[in-house]
Amino acid sequence: MSKATIREFRSEDLGRIVTLWDATQVPGREPVYGLSEVLASCHADEAVVAVGEDEDVLLGAAVGRAAHEQGWIVYLGILPEHRSQDLGGRLLDALERRLAAHGIGTLCSLVPSHQPEALAVFTDSGFALEHELRYAERRIPVQGRDIALLRDLGGRILPRGHWDAVGGMQKEKELLERRLVMPLARPELAERYGVVPPRAVVLFGPPGTGKTTFAKAVASKLGWPFVEVFPSRLGGDPAGLAAALRETFSRIAELEKAVIFIDEVEEIAAHRKGDPPSPLQGVTNELLKIIPDVREQSDRLLICATNFIRSLDSALLRHGRFDYVLPIGLPDDAAREAIWSRYLPGEVATAVDVPALVAASAGLTPADIEHAARRAAQGAFERAALDEDGTEHRALATEDYLQALRSIRPTVSEEVVADFLEDIDALGRM
Repeated sequence: MSKATIREFRSEDLGRIVTLWDATQVPGREPVYGLSEVLASCHADEAVVAVGEDEDVLLGAAVGRAAHEQGWIVYLGILPEHRSQDLGGRLLDALERRLAAHGIGTLCSLVPSHQPEALAVFTDSGFALEHELRYAERRIPVQGRDIALLRDLGGRILPRGHWDAVGGMQKEKELLERRLVMPLARPELAERYGVVPPRAVVLFGPPGTGKTTFAKAVASKLGWPFVEVFPSRLGGDPAGLAAALRETFSRIAELEKAVIFIDEVEEIAAHRKGDPPSPLQGVTNELLKIIPDVREQSDRLLICATNFIRSLDSALLRHGRFDYVLPIGLPDDAAREAIWSRYLPGEVATAVDVPALVAASAGLTPADIEHAARRAAQGAFERAALDEDGTEHRALATEDYLQALRSIRPTVSEEVVADFLEDIDALGRM
């Protein structure tokens, strides 16, 4: 079954909306909003649709309108045969992004009690049920002026399913959820037990192990805006990197909530040494001043990632600046299986010996595995393209992938892995 594409409603979709409406109604039950209201909102308000390869058929649609500070979902419909897919959540996310531009603060829906499958779509997408009317509400993380500010900062709201999309790595996910997500998502419960929600953490590990992915997953799980700070881009500021860094964090402080991410932080926070001081020492000093400011703000989480934790300035890792220093290692068996499933074409996935590929890719990063998968696919494509006799071409097989794995050089050496394990004991703070 092909993956559905979400796009905005077009005028030529009107007849398809009617067909979808007919296919999603429960005989003998009155909907909350009638067809005429749905069609009117398609034109006058906001609407998104889901289509497959054949755009003549709508697989689903979500229609909503803004009323003062609330957005109301007028219609959410999915063809019965496609309800097993995560279309409902994706449609709601797409509709929310369009309604958020109207300055709404919450997204609401009235769901008939005779439609438990529709109710499940809302609860699975982060809506809270209110009262006996089955009133579902979800708070929009970015509202009003924060929308323009977030856009200027290059930030974004990540899909809510990003956390669940991280396959395997259960040890790392459990650690991040318990140490970071739970105290920040439930501050009242944390306060009751004397737990101070974290404000700044370091993720460390070999290159390509998914530290950025985990930072994004935390933001997705919290439902907070994700803002990545790129020191290399700030370096061109006429005022200098240190001043640009301070200005950027001052603007981020205006957001109601934020997960702030700095990758390869060692580039601006390496050991300070030398006489006279290097220009980067001023940047390191500025970062050391910024972290306490971030810690004083609620609903903030600064995540710094590094491939070389030993190179960080010792002052940066002292207690009181970062709450946790958490290791992120190479993908485990379950994670490698999830990565392989992402890159195996659907028509060959069932014929390939995935456990063999998982075993053969031990010690590889996600990028290594992606490279091997693409190399095997490219080889098969070239054989088919250059074969001019018109015979039926052999499909991709397990050996194609194993051969590709044998031909690549792992990103992470055994020496780097050994250093990483030592760093966990010496510098990790969990």
